[in-house]
Amino acid sequence: MSPTVRRTASPAHRILARLVAALLAAFVLTGAGSVVTAPAAHAASQGAGFGSWAPVSTYGWHGSMLVDGVHTYCILPGLPAPTGPSADQGVSAGAAGLNPQQLTAINHLVTVYGQSGDAVQSAAVGWAVKAIANWDETLHSFGYAGDSLAGAIHWTFSALAPEHDAEIQRLAVAYYDEARSIPAGRAAASGRLVFRADDADPATGSVLVEATTTAAVGTVTLVGATFAANGSPTLADVVPGVEYPIVTVPPTPGRPYAVSGSGRMRLTAVAAVRHFTTPGGQDTAGPAGEVGFDVAGSDAAPRVPRFAPTIATHVGSAYVTGGGFVDDVRFAGSLADWPRAEDGTPLPVTATAEVFRTDSAPVLSEHVPEGAQSVGSLALTTDAGPEADYRVSSLWELPEPGFYTAVWRIRAEDQTGEVRDALPPGYSWSEPFGEASQISLWSDVSSLAQATAVVGEPLSDKIIVRGPIPPGGLTVTSTVYLAADGVPPSEACVDAALVWTSDAHVMLEPGEHVVTSPAVSRAGTYYWQERAVDAAGALVHRGTCGVAHETTLVGTAPPPPSPRALAATGTPVPAGAVSGIGIALLAAGGALLGLRRHGHRTGPRSR
Repeated sequence: MSPTVRRTASPAHRILARLVAALLAAFVLTGAGSVVTAPAAHAASQGAGFGSWAPVSTYGWHGSMLVDGVHTYCILPGLPAPTGPSADQGVSAGAAGLNPQQLTAINHLVTVYGQSGDAVQSAAVGWAVKAIANWDETLHSFGYAGDSLAGAIHWTFSALAPEHDAEIQRLAVAYYDEARSIPAGRAAASGRLVFRADDADPATGSVLVEATTTAAVGTVTLVGATFAANGSPTLADVVPGVEYPIVTVPPTPGRPYAVSGSGRMRLTAVAAVRHFTTPGGQDTAGPAGEVGFDVAGSDAAPRVPRFAPTIATHVGSAYVTGGGFVDDVRFAGSLADWPRAEDGTPLPVTATAEVFRTDSAPVLSEHVPEGAQSVGSLALTTDAGPEADYRVSSLWELPEPGFYTAVWRIRAEDQTGEVRDALPPGYSWSEPFGEASQISLWSDVSSLAQATAVVGEPLSDKIIVRGPIPPGGLTVTSTVYLAADGVPPSEACVDAALVWTSDAHVMLEPGEHVVTSPAVSRAGTYYWQERAVDAAGALVHRGTCGVAHETTLVGTAPPPPSPRALAATGTPVPAGAVSGIGIALLAAGGALLGLRRHGHRTGPRSR
């Protein structure tokens, strides 16, 4: 606002020229109205500040002008105060020919500090805004000859309002410095949301506001995901260029999915002001208001839930005696993300195993040790989903006694395309070698019984352990049973037929152990059955009842021979013959004696 002459009067032609320019501008605007509809006129009124509310006065007007209740500020220093009707030109990115940084700085001041209604603050804002718009004109319009904003303010306010002089100086300089440090903003911007999925875990990732300016802030809401920072789908104070971690939730387990989002951003550095023009007076600037833009976006490609399966296995039996290798398999790991077909059916997953033999007990290791003999392989392709238990039996048989352990693997290259896509790139999981639950021992235990015996003799059995032996050794015993008529040999070893059981004997290494029973009192067929348990009492081996080499035949012992012999031939007389003769002689003698007792005679009587 142009003052009258103060201290050192301004040249008269300067004032006259400005008045003429204002009148010409008013004429042009009036003439233009006959062609184009003129902007709506608003009656400007005195706002907050100091001085005289008049086009021209001694000290001018230093503060705001109210237009429809909004505080506006002069941006053409040196022209008369805009006391007449003002035209609203709307939000302008080219007001008064100011550049983007000037507009950004002015909009910041009139928005942040200019709407308070406080006279001191409004006066300071007015001086800072004019200095940004035209430094030289602002400093020298009232006759100040120096080059200091604080000095120019003091030049005027030392007389106009000396009690507020220092505070207005301080605020105006601070506002000016603050506003000039703000980088040039924009009058408009655009952007989008960019989603990124983590390669290792597509359920996580980030969202980024990609915009034509970084001077913006806003709120974004996600669909199908939450922000890791607050666990909510909505996050405020989002700024462009920053990746915000997110956590997604597949709507359907095991199926590909996508997340999306939208938001509203507002510019924090707006290179525009609400522009008002007043014929014959100042142009003024008010807050541009919120200038924003919408953002939206979604995943560029579907997220496939990462499936990282493992296997928990247990051999069918810890101790075997040959036959095939039997393993019970159950899948573990991220079963909730098991890949599924469109109808929800679990897709088949393939796992393979290699079975190794060692002479000694396996030691848990991430790698198969040297010397371990590969004896065969196993394969499993699921057909009942992730929750089922699968029993896998080899089509081949164990070749010889030893420790056997299986090492299971799940590899991406063994899967179908859909399952492979669900696995982490190059996924390969392998079971450690020597898992305790994965070891079967075939220990070579047998026995050899005494073949024959007679009643009254003890019986013996030899227990033979050729190994391998489990850690802690083997405790062996042997039991003998008496066969019963009509019972098959394989079913004869029952408690009712039990004759005797040996004491337990611990064997820490391969060898033989002989057991001897008490003497038996009955003839018959006796079956032996050896038994071996480990240190924990688990059965390692039990012999088969009724096999030939575990059978002892017990007979009746013959009578001892007689020492006598026949006299004539020197041939010994059999005991039975001697007994017969003796009996015959006794019988004959008895008959004769009887005859005599009864008076019988054997021949004619003599006279």
